[in-house]
Amino acid sequence: MLQQYDKRNNDIQIWVDDKLYPRNEAKVSVFDSTVQGGDAVWEGLRVYDGRIFCFEQHLNRLMASAKAMAFAKIPTKEFITDALMQTLKANNQRDETHVRLTLSRGLKITSGMDPRLNQFGCTLIIVAEWKPPVYPPSIKLVTASQRRNSPMCVDSKIHHNNLINNILAKIEANFAGVDAAIMLDIYGFVSEANGVNIFMIKDGTVYTSYADACLPGITRATVIEICKNNNITIVERNISISEFYNADEVFVTGTMGELTAVSEIDGRTIEQQHNKSILQKINKHFKTKTEKEGTLLTF
Repeated sequence: MLQQYDKRNNDIQIWVDDKLYPRNEAKVSVFDSTVQGGDAVWEGLRVYDGRIFCFEQHLNRLMASAKAMAFAKIPTKEFITDALMQTLKANNQRDETHVRLTLSRGLKITSGMDPRLNQFGCTLIIVAEWKPPVYPPSIKLVTASQRRNSPMCVDSKIHHNNLINNILAKIEANFAGVDAAIMLDIYGFVSEANGVNIFMIKDGTVYTSYADACLPGITRATVIEICKNNNITIVERNISISEFYNADEVFVTGTMGELTAVSEIDGRTIEQQHNKSILQKINKHFKTKTEKEGTLLTF
């Protein structure tokens, strides 16, 4: 699975700091914290038919991540919202759009790790691309040797830009010739895939890992809510990889790809034992939510 370039993105406008720039002119300084140490937080958003899905949840998580990282002079929610609306309006994007919203600690007065060198406030970057969901109908996974960070290392509750941990797992998946990698926590339980949360279904019950060593994703939370509101039993607990091998259904969740079935893990085919897909039921409810819910665009 490799994303393909969409020619509609040739001439998009990109927000950097406080204004829009054409794609080929949108740049950050070599003294920006994103360059100096990956010192930034981010969110992925999706626009459906004139609505930004779960925008408030994403914006709240962005602000919480920035606070946890002790960013100074954080832009207001109103400023970020207005900048996003201006970006989408400039690109005439009302559907089939994925947004990467990044907030860095900002410019440094000189190279160095110390946040006290950041004396100009945060840098806001908004990249809104024409990008329908990128995953195929089903994907294959392999278990990575790279472990997911625990809160003892870098807490996954902070949605930060330091993605080396996940990238190393993705490299393993690439060399294995599959779509993505499952990452275990330091105790050997399944945490998530390298870029998405993961669920399994067995005997009519939906299971997902505790959000201890994984990002508590917005789409993950939406799936949990759908299950609770539609009499689908949902359980969060520690799950071993062998349990996933023997699941009736496995799927991953994320803003980029929505809900995607998993057909194979480590060479084991995920076999549907009951000829009744709970994933299809959940996905139907999810599609309904994306059609009806979200923050309306103001243009």
